[in-house]
Amino acid sequence: MARYGKAFKERAVAHLLPPESASVEEVSHRIGVSVSTLERWRSDALAEDRTQGAWTAAARLEAVLVTASMSEADKSAWCRSQGVHVAELAQWRDAAQTALESPGEALPTGALERRRVKELERELRRKDKALAEAAALLVLSKKLEALYPRDADA
Repeated sequence: MARYGKAFKERAVAHLLPPESASVEEVSHRIGVSVSTLERWRSDALAEDRTQGAWTAAARLEAVLVTASMSEADKSAWCRSQGVHVAELAQWRDAAQTALESPGEALPTGALERRRVKELERELRRKDKALAEAAALLVLSKKLEALYPRDADA
């Protein structure tokens, strides 16, 4: 009995679910896994409700663009055929509009991470300097105490 990794299973199921929605037989022939195994993997994935995870950002944007000019009835029919709720489609549309309205605020994730790392490095350098200064003052105060001890009698 062959064992397949999680990533392999997820890729296979992604072919079966929207937006690709390939037939089980086609995917079975393409990747060499039995139809019954693919059906079980698909039912497990649907039971876990991972259908939204199968939609990439590009696929969500394409879905918003495709349905933008449709009537409500056509949009509902399209959503049923793709396995998407109309509310999800509305959320995707709102997210796309928000991203387009404020492009300066929506920095790429990499840019945000680089900025955060730069700020943290600056703060670390400042704290290192403060720690070095405190250590130097402590050493100097101990040397001063050794050179000029305080008299307990005076």
